[in-house]
Amino acid sequence: MNIPDLQSQPDSRRIGIDKVGVKGIRYPIVVDDRDHKLQSTIGEFNIYVDLHHSKRGTHMSRFLEVLNRYHRDAIIGQLDKLLLELKSSLKADAAYIDILFPYFLRKRAPVSGISSLMDYQCFFHASYAEDYKLWIGAVVPVTALCPCSKEISEAGAHNQRSLVTIKLRYTGFVWLEELIAIAEEASSCPVYPLLKRRDEKYVTETAYARPRFVEDIVREVTQRLESDPRVLEFYVEADNFESIHNHNAYAMVYRLGRA
Repeated sequence: MNIPDLQSQPDSRRIGIDKVGVKGIRYPIVVDDRDHKLQSTIGEFNIYVDLHHSKRGTHMSRFLEVLNRYHRDAIIGQLDKLLLELKSSLKADAAYIDILFPYFLRKRAPVSGISSLMDYQCFFHASYAEDYKLWIGAVVPVTALCPCSKEISEAGAHNQRSLVTIKLRYTGFVWLEELIAIAEEASSCPVYPLLKRRDEKYVTETAYARPRFVEDIVREVTQRLESDPRVLEFYVEADNFESIHNHNAYAMVYRLGRA
């Protein structure tokens, strides 16, 4: 049976497409875990290639065919091979992949020591055009207590939950756990999955003793990343969900370092 291949038809409009592919694919994946070597989780994938102006379309099924061959082993060390295979299979000049996934760490409450799992939204962004580039990142929930509120109030200070996002390119190897620790250490206090009353007392008082603006948080993270010889390029963002305003407070730093 002769089935027509419409994607392979020529196109006369002479408009190349920068990215074409599939989005929102959910697949089981394995990622590196510093304490347990490997961790199984669920990744949400966006996968693209570029498309030459002479081609009408790409072959969408091939994205899944290639992914099927790579998701069962620790995926970060295979992304360059995966993208090279996509380029070859789809006759493209560039290939891209975004992977978002929950990463779980066992975290102990600061006083009671009760252990619980906490999830962090992490991601890999990789591309292969003339050369291979990989970004890794984590979105870390923390507590930020307002220095201004503490200074002007006779009692108490308002605080908020903040999301600190660190995204970087590196040489060598950088653990996701390292990014999470850097974000938490730059904040007023980490966030915990489970707190008893004595733990709640601790985190409340710890945050009060360590007031931080969003500007303070991104500067603290920047100092840490700039001093790390493995870090080539990075973004850091802090997004505070304000408790006394109907808007968020935000700060961002980007640095192109040793690349």
